Amino acid sequence: MKRKSYFVLTVFLILIFFYSCINFIRTRNTGIWFYTFSSKGMSSDYNLTPASFICLQPDNHYTLDLGSFEYGKWSRRGDTLILNNASGNTEAFLIEHKSGKDLRLNIEPGVVCNFEAQPYSFAGDAATPFAFENNKWRIKATHKESAAEIQLRLLSHCRFWKNYFTWAFNNNLNTIDVRSTPTPIKIYGNGFAVKAFNDLPNAWKSYFYDSADCRLANDMLKNIFTHNDIAWAHTDNKFKMFIGAFEQLEQILAVKLSNQ
Repeated sequence: MKRKSYFVLTVFLILIFFYSCINFIRTRNTGIWFYTFSSKGMSSDYNLTPASFICLQPDNHYTLDLGSFEYGKWSRRGDTLILNNASGNTEAFLIEHKSGKDLRLNIEPGVVCNFEAQPYSFAGDAATPFAFENNKWRIKATHKESAAEIQLRLLSHCRFWKNYFTWAFNNNLNTIDVRSTPTPIKIYGNGFAVKAFNDLPNAWKSYFYDSADCRLANDMLKNIFTHNDIAWAHTDNKFKMFIGAFEQLEQILAVKLSNQ
C-alpha cells in the first residue's frame, strides 16, 4: 500500500514539475511590445508607427497591429514566433534578439524591427487596452454597417481609450503616445475634440465599409460633443482626466444603443 502511495505521489510531483516548466516557458514569452524602429524601410504591407504593438497572452492568444489589426493563437518554435490568425493565415517571425525590454523580429526578409516591452499585467484581461474585446473597432467592415453597428464601433473605440489611459495610470507611466493611434478624436493636454472629416487618418477611414459610413460615424461623434457636456475630473493627473472623459463618452454611446 505504501509503494502505491509513493508511486501516486511521484507521478503527481512529476506532473506538477512539467506543468510548471510549460507555464514558465509561456510566461517567459508573454508580454506587450511597442514598435520603436526598423533596420530599413518596410514594404507597403506594413505601416509601423509608435502605436504598433504585439501582445502575446499566457493562454496563447495574441493581438497585434502592425499597420492592420489581427488576432488569433501564437506559439514559439525555437527562435521562431508563429502566429495563426483568426482568418486561417499563418505568419512566422524570426526572433533575432530578446533580452530584457528589447525584442527584435525579422518581419520581412532583411528587415529587423525593434520593439520595446511595456508594463503589463494579464490579470483581468477584459480590462486591458490590448485585449481583443477592446479592439473590435479596428476590424475592417465587410458590409455596409447600420447606425447601431457604427455606434458599437465608436463605443469600442472609446472603451479602448478609457482602458489605455487606465493602463498608463495603473503602471505609473510618465507619458504615452496619443498621436499615432488611428482615431477621430484629437487629444490635447487638457481636453479633446472631434477631428474634421478631411483630417481623419487614412487608417481610421479604412475600418469602414465606405466613406459614407465613416462620415456618419464622425457626425455621430460631433452630435455627442455638441449636445453633451463632459464633466472633467478636478485632478492634476492627466490620465485620470481622460479616463473619466472617455468613460462618459462610452456611457452616452451605450445609452444611445439601448434606445434603438
